[in-house]
Amino acid sequence: QIFNQHNAEAPNLEQDFHRMAQMEPNLDHDIPWFLLPSYWAKMVVALISFLCFANSYDGDFVFDDSEAIINNKDLRAETPLGDLWYHDFWGSKLSSNTSHKSYRPLTVLTFRMNYLFAGGFYPVGFHVINIILHCIISVLMIDVFSILLGGLQFSNKGRRLNLAPKSSLLAALLFAVHPVHTECVAGIVGRADLLCALFFLLSFLGYCKAFRENKEGHTFSVFWVLVSVVLGAIAMLCKEQGITILGLNAVFDALVINKINLLELIRKLLYKDKSLENAGLLRKGLLFRITLLMCGGASILYIRWRIMGTGPPAFTEVDNPASFADSLFVRAINYNYYYSLNAWLLLCPWWLCFDWSMGCIPLIKSVSDWRIIALAALWFCLIGLICQALCSEDSHKRRILTLGLGFLIIPFLPASNLFFRVGFVVAERVIYLPSIGYCILLTYGFSLLSKQAKKKKILAVAVLGVLLVNVMRCALRSSQWRSEEQLFRSALSVCPLNAKVHYNVGKNLADKGNQSAAIKYYREAVRLNPKYVHAMNNLGNILKERNELHEAEELLSLAVQIQPDFAAAWMNLGIVQNSLRRFEEAEQSYWTAIKHRKKYPDCYYNLGRLYADLNRHIDALNAWRNATVLKPEHSLAWNNMIILLDNTGNLAQAEAVGREALELIPNDHSLMFSLANVLGKSQKYKESEALFLKAIKANPNAASYHGNLAVLYHRWGNLDLAKKHYEVSLKLDPMAPGTKENYNLLRRKLEQLQKKGG
Repeated sequence: QIFNQHNAEAPNLEQDFHRMAQMEPNLDHDIPWFLLPSYWAKMVVALISFLCFANSYDGDFVFDDSEAIINNKDLRAETPLGDLWYHDFWGSKLSSNTSHKSYRPLTVLTFRMNYLFAGGFYPVGFHVINIILHCIISVLMIDVFSILLGGLQFSNKGRRLNLAPKSSLLAALLFAVHPVHTECVAGIVGRADLLCALFFLLSFLGYCKAFRENKEGHTFSVFWVLVSVVLGAIAMLCKEQGITILGLNAVFDALVINKINLLELIRKLLYKDKSLENAGLLRKGLLFRITLLMCGGASILYIRWRIMGTGPPAFTEVDNPASFADSLFVRAINYNYYYSLNAWLLLCPWWLCFDWSMGCIPLIKSVSDWRIIALAALWFCLIGLICQALCSEDSHKRRILTLGLGFLIIPFLPASNLFFRVGFVVAERVIYLPSIGYCILLTYGFSLLSKQAKKKKILAVAVLGVLLVNVMRCALRSSQWRSEEQLFRSALSVCPLNAKVHYNVGKNLADKGNQSAAIKYYREAVRLNPKYVHAMNNLGNILKERNELHEAEELLSLAVQIQPDFAAAWMNLGIVQNSLRRFEEAEQSYWTAIKHRKKYPDCYYNLGRLYADLNRHIDALNAWRNATVLKPEHSLAWNNMIILLDNTGNLAQAEAVGREALELIPNDHSLMFSLANVLGKSQKYKESEALFLKAIKANPNAASYHGNLAVLYHRWGNLDLAKKHYEVSLKLDPMAPGTKENYNLLRRKLEQLQKKGG
């Protein structure tokens, strides 16, 4: 015989847990949906969640992946593992003033494992892990929703039957196919949210297990409560939101395990009723468990605070303009507008964007702004739900609405700007966890609608249609995350006022060599945000390469005026001033750049070029030497040292520098070429020939390599080989300087030798 949860008495907490909804209605009665065995339900959810994001598996590293993965030294084997515990998510020291204080060492550790197992930066492995994680989380949701929504079925002996409640299956499917999750799954950096969610759910399930694994004479297991705290700590080490599970566990304990009526409790507190113990506060060890959760949470936060340091993260106005508003009213009204946008993304995830900052959402500065309607709608819905959660006479309804609101709101609190300033306006990734609460509320709403509907099959078909549309939207959005070009261009229609979107489209075009189109987008980025120094810097660089030096100088000068510590702009300004032959100003700009960035090898390299132009050879060599000390693989600096020493007749020193460089960068053909020239002048013909041939093998289409090897053979007396390589050089570059003259000299010499021989 089969019993639903509400059909039996519950003499202890274990039975309470199995029959949380005893004496209360079951959502499954009202949902026209499939009742599947648990393993089949989990396979269906896993398959559908996989189909949603499968086409992202072979995508590139995009957007923030470059900084968090490719440029993050913490992923490389040479970085000690211990450093991960003192660095932020992006590889910077937490003690640094420029650190964002995003402390996620376990997420970085998984990136490092991906890198080591793949043997390099191959994005496929990173993407596959993200997709698998989302599938696992979606499957776990069936168990989580079974507990939160009820509907578990038991035999007459109290054993749970292996059937997935219809309501939990529907809620898990709604979660699995939600398009707003695309950023977390298709964007590799979203691994932080996925890992956090995984341990978040495991912590919740572990806490629930505390009431199933109790031994005789004990109402709950302290061990599993502590395991839940540890799993919550692990979730926080993946991403900061993870700590909120401890609060949710406390809410679940109070409402579901102890069946506390919040409204009744508030009344008793207000009227100082002495029968508070009857409200469930002191029953079944609730206070003890909440004390464990609070102590665990406080300890985790204290350790996190000690590691992070006391200084808050440094964000700029463009990251989160509302938080920099002088008026408390403007800040409050815009924060609430941001909340309404997050809610809208859950309700209608059609307009999705990789970045919502930089003017994408203009500030509300007056109550006459029509967008105030969105705030009113949000709070109207929230207040209505809260009133129902508190005041409804239906205990089952109170429980589901309170848990739904709890899972919707509590995980979102770290991103709400209420406790500290965050570095974004709206971020789709931060609503991965809150969407659990949304799915609870939506499933409950569907059950109410189904209860009233006469044609339930039509309603079921409509829900299937919504799921299908979401699957298609996920697949489309995943394809947009496959490459930066598609991702950035997809944002142009969603956030046309976002300067960063135009900047990223321009940068992507510039990287592909389309400078003319890149200029257009960079100019638009600067127009939308006249203080966008990075756009000015990149635009100035392109104009410099196109020899539009005066406009480039204006842009770069404005950039360093707006941000005086912008080292890259100071260096680029120095390059432009050098091209304009304003050498003193260029030198000053280079040194200013180095002042703001002590370890700046590229700037030392350009400073060396300036000194070489001024014939300050010792200063040039010192600058290039500094560049190679800071960056031993700086090929251009090594080359310039060899060439300068060669040109000034210091062949022995040039040879020593060349050999040192090749030891550090053994496969650099340009270094082989430069050292071969020096060895040839030192009459070390055999060694010079070997290096020339090795350089030609690495880069066979370099005319100068063949031309200089021909000169070596010419000097050495191997005239036939000299003739061969002169001809190859002229074929590759008919205008190669000096080669044609040397070839004509050789031909005349060969003709003279033939006449003598005749």
